[in-house]
Amino acid sequence: MRVPDRFVTMAHGGGGTRMQELLSEIVFPALGSGEVAAAEDAACVDVPEGRLAFTTDSFVVSPLVFSGGDIGKLAVCGTVNDLAMVGAEPLYLTLGLILEEGLAFDVLEVALASVARSAAEAGVEVVAGDTKVVEKGKADGLYINTAGVGVVPRGVKISITGAMPGDSLLINGFVGDHGVAVLKDRGAFAFDVAIDSDCAPLNALVADMVGAGSVHALRDPTRGGLAAALKEMSVASGLAFEVDEEAIPVREGVRAVCEVLGLDPLYVANEGKLLAAVPPDDADGVLEAMRASPYGRDARLIGRAVDGKKGRVSLIGALGSSRLLRMPSGEQLPRIC
Repeated sequence: MRVPDRFVTMAHGGGGTRMQELLSEIVFPALGSGEVAAAEDAACVDVPEGRLAFTTDSFVVSPLVFSGGDIGKLAVCGTVNDLAMVGAEPLYLTLGLILEEGLAFDVLEVALASVARSAAEAGVEVVAGDTKVVEKGKADGLYINTAGVGVVPRGVKISITGAMPGDSLLINGFVGDHGVAVLKDRGAFAFDVAIDSDCAPLNALVADMVGAGSVHALRDPTRGGLAAALKEMSVASGLAFEVDEEAIPVREGVRAVCEVLGLDPLYVANEGKLLAAVPPDDADGVLEAMRASPYGRDARLIGRAVDGKKGRVSLIGALGSSRLLRMPSGEQLPRIC
């Protein structure tokens, strides 16, 4: 780039030559050719037959790079997973970049490279976007906004409201990894734990699950963790849930950090996990399909849906004790996604 340094300036958001250089020399090459490089005001894309699924999200994680991921990977995976939770095949993404004056281009390039890699893995295309620059001190380096479009195939009907009495509740692996990884990398605490974020695109996993049996409901336990996802699904379906505390997989490192800080791992954020409600007759087949996927090897049956007061989630302990899970009243770990 024909500038004396490699940092974002206000001129890069001014719509002139500096912005064109930013796009043509950094953004477009990182994202590849195609619709986005055409720089149209809107992308025109083909949509297969089926129900259209559409979502939007924003990402403000701190730090921008963390163990197992970064804001670029997070933006793609978070949007893809929101589409996958309704059974959609993700197809297209938009990418809105909010750049703070003074952001190093090296940091931006890392994020864009992760966007490209994660989009390729998920089988989606970035087709449109926008770039804005704000004054120094008005952001935290880089924020990303996304929108995602996908198609729900005919015959697939998955909804958070869809759990039915007797359904088995499944989780695809260890909980709390993302929140602890991000917290560790902020440097405020000297935790000597090797924990990576679980950030991952789950659309292929969901497709495998749907191919193995009926899936009534899905939810990704991001902010608020597994506890919030269980409560949300219970309320939406009008059922009570009974959950086996010992069956929920939690890494020892995550458990140790949570104990030190007085946190409950069930409320810590995830970015590569899903909670599923499936008919009991299909549970074994769906679990087998999940465990055959790289993002479901540690899948477990953790509970069941029962007739009862909606929103009542009972956590059953090893000795038969029971406690009720509550919705988090605030953000345990801010700037986590």
